[in-house]
Amino acid sequence: MEYTDLEKIRLQKIEKMRAAGDEPYPTRSNPTHTLKQATELFKEAEAKGDASPPEVTLAGRIRSLRAMGKLAFCHIEDSSGRLQLMLRVNELGEEALNRFKENFDLGDYIEASGVMIRTRTGEVSLQTKDFHMLAKAITPLPAAKDEVIDGEVVRHATLTDPEVRYRQRYADLAVNPDVREIFRARAATTRALRDFLDSRGFLEVETPILQPIYGGAAAKPFVTHHNQLKQDLYLRISFELYLKRLLVGMLDRVYEIGRDFRNEGVSFKHNPEFTQLEFYWAYADYLKVMDLTEEMLRYVSQEVLGKTKTTFGGQEIDFGGSWRRVELRQGLLDATGIDIDQHRSDAALEKAMRDQGLKPKPNQSRGKLIDAMIGDFLEPNFIQPTFLYNYPRDISPLAKSKPGNPAVVERFEGFVGGMELCNAFTELNDPLDQEARFIEMGRAYEDEDEERHPMDDDYLRAMRYGMPPNGGFGMGIDRLLMLLTDRRSIREVILFPHLREREE
Repeated sequence: MEYTDLEKIRLQKIEKMRAAGDEPYPTRSNPTHTLKQATELFKEAEAKGDASPPEVTLAGRIRSLRAMGKLAFCHIEDSSGRLQLMLRVNELGEEALNRFKENFDLGDYIEASGVMIRTRTGEVSLQTKDFHMLAKAITPLPAAKDEVIDGEVVRHATLTDPEVRYRQRYADLAVNPDVREIFRARAATTRALRDFLDSRGFLEVETPILQPIYGGAAAKPFVTHHNQLKQDLYLRISFELYLKRLLVGMLDRVYEIGRDFRNEGVSFKHNPEFTQLEFYWAYADYLKVMDLTEEMLRYVSQEVLGKTKTTFGGQEIDFGGSWRRVELRQGLLDATGIDIDQHRSDAALEKAMRDQGLKPKPNQSRGKLIDAMIGDFLEPNFIQPTFLYNYPRDISPLAKSKPGNPAVVERFEGFVGGMELCNAFTELNDPLDQEARFIEMGRAYEDEDEERHPMDDDYLRAMRYGMPPNGGFGMGIDRLLMLLTDRRSIREVILFPHLREREE
């Protein structure tokens, strides 16, 4: 490995420490408190007028460092917070203080023992009586900046370049506390979703990630091969068909939170590997699912943020009330002047769009043309939580048709902040109708078309045993996190997003 000049200096410090019998990577560490606990302990003692300051042993990473004569200060951080260490020659002796100045750098992990005090400037600190290295950082934390505190230059580590941040998330997390908060919010969000669904009688389950037939969504799968079985398998694009099999088995309310994989483009709201929530609810329809969605997002926002309002892209979004409901046909008519019910064929709708001055891609299916209009004219304008409902049957092969109108299905998509957040159906439970739709979808699309929905004979077999009427729901957890944390890129809320290989 090639080392930089700074890294070589730190490697020399490691050699020097070991030569002096001071191990830079000791096996044991024994802090008695987190930094937050130690601070609270001191404040409690101070409030009681306790004359004996608490004695503690603390550990953390050095985030700022300044030394002057017979005194040195550094701030350390752990997962609970930040605290100042004060190192004075009076308590440590000149040899120990010099050892600190010579061996310790930004990014190093230190363990320090002493008493908690409040300095003359009013800062709660640890007056250090003993210390040792826990882990020497060979590579300096990225992009150091200087700040003047009390007339002294203090060096802090920062990292702002998105490319470096995503590729070196470990460094990003180390130097940017706000990034750590995103992933604490992520954990809180999945916990809140589980609590909400568990409290309403849903059962959390796990379904296969490797599947012999992909289905449940319109997406191109990743393909792998099982050597012993001599069988191609697909990374799942959805949980749907397996979760609905469980309804046949009389598990009436089921959900899963897990990873889906789609071999599609990368964008600010798409990542090939993403986290999804899906639930299926026997004896419910899409109207009941709409009501539950409002309730669930209101609960999650309150649990994660402590309020039902958040800011996304400079606009306040309110999860506290009822969502706006827009019928798809009327929404497109208002936005484009095109009544999709009057143009039933691919060619007729394409012509109507051109007559309105739009520029549709040629030779697209009617469903894809409608999807394109939704994306161009409706989705960007749905800032406040909005349900768009009643979709064309030809782009919703797993949804139940509306009574009296077989061309329209009971489906909704939920939009927030100008992007799709969730998707739900009154699920099709007629095995004969489902088989006919699989056959129809197979004829309508070419083999390489990602919209093609393969026939799943085992799923049809399950349906023939009898599937209760039900409502199904899917939501991207990553996009929900974007909304709750005001992040405009999905890469900000995924710990290790997929990136192109660097071109050397």
